[in-house]
Amino acid sequence: MGKYYWFIGFIMVFMGVTMQAQDFQGKAVYQSKTQVNFDFGNRNIPEDRKKEMMERIKRANEKTFVLNFNQTASIYEEEEKLEQPGERGGGGRGPRFGAMTGTDGDLYKNIKDQRYLVKNELLGKIFLIDDELESLEWKMGSESKKIGNYTAFKATATKTIKRPNMSAIFRRPGRGEDNNDDEKKGEEFVIKEVEIVAWYTPEIPINQGPGLYWGLPGLILAVNDDITTIVCSEITMNPSEKIEIKAPSKGKKVTQAEYDEISQEKMKEMRENFRNRGGRGGGRPN
Repeated sequence: MGKYYWFIGFIMVFMGVTMQAQDFQGKAVYQSKTQVNFDFGNRNIPEDRKKEMMERIKRANEKTFVLNFNQTASIYEEEEKLEQPGERGGGGRGPRFGAMTGTDGDLYKNIKDQRYLVKNELLGKIFLIDDELESLEWKMGSESKKIGNYTAFKATATKTIKRPNMSAIFRRPGRGEDNNDDEKKGEEFVIKEVEIVAWYTPEIPINQGPGLYWGLPGLILAVNDDITTIVCSEITMNPSEKIEIKAPSKGKKVTQAEYDEISQEKMKEMRENFRNRGGRGGGRPN
């Protein structure tokens, strides 16, 4: 254990001096996959149709992100997908958790100020979420593994997460079930405490990472939060083409709590509209 901390300390001092001596910038590419369990309820949908819908939902929640970072700030953006033949909407139709939680847009993190801003579109309206970064109580471990060319160390933390419950929204009530039953149960969102598992490399000693993750003594290369896994697939240090790391500024400014409230109201509207149509549309949520 002593050798492990000595190694991290040496690498951080050496790399820190090197980075301060230059106009430091880096670029990391991440592959993100979110597991979606979608309940079709009692709707009479052919099995081949269900399979097609689940495949579209899966593709909609498999994304590539690019993190451009310097010593104090970063911008995390989704890489656009080319539309596949026979698909509409450039990646398939299906519930996208990011839009409802406010993490689907351009995410700017400033570690020095401990704030983040996200420009996000929700059902045709642009919002700018401006809030304080959450500080997780990371528990450092000695377990290590190779991710690409970098040695990464394990860290864990406990976090309360809030996710939209798409199955509750697009589930048609059965016989004797009231349309308002889900509302009474508060099922628009699922709130649960999960263990976050992250892998960071002290070879790049900055406090950055994918999404809203940060606060470890090295760039976070991989993270898992129960249903979403994000893994770094490529790193470029000091790329020849510099990217201006600039906070987004367009959109209606709201806090994360305000955005969550707006999102929950929109989800209720979606549920009511879907059920007023009698569940028609084959369960193809946007």
